[in-house]
Amino acid sequence: MRSGIVGVGGRLDSTPAELAEAVEQVADRHGPRTADRLRRFAAETEGTLAWTRSGDGRLWLGRVEGPWRFDASPEAADLDLQHIRPCRWLDDPVPPVDVPDAVLATFARGGRNLQRIRQQGVGRRSLALYEARPRT
Repeated sequence: MRSGIVGVGGRLDSTPAELAEAVEQVADRHGPRTADRLRRFAAETEGTLAWTRSGDGRLWLGRVEGPWRFDASPEAADLDLQHIRPCRWLDDPVPPVDVPDAVLATFARGGRNLQRIRQQGVGRRSLALYEARPRT
């Protein structure tokens, strides 16, 4: 979050020249489900809201602000976050009482991948939270 990015896994040993090559390499190395996740991540429109959970369990809200790119740095490889997009995160985590129930339920299931939360109203509530809080 400090780096102003959001990302998904699918570690690669060589730098792809473009998204299609990255998807192909991810499919070969990690399978079709991971490749599909990368494809969906890259296809999200700018302005899409993203929730993430930090290592201490706090929930953060951000807005995707740019296209997919591949980060070939050793740090990105170590974190398995080489597939990234610019993201403007709120300055502080969202207090649990303010997090929509559907977001809490999604994280409670234990998933660590890209998921769309479809419960009615969660998008509006997330947008209201994002617009009401400070962000850098």
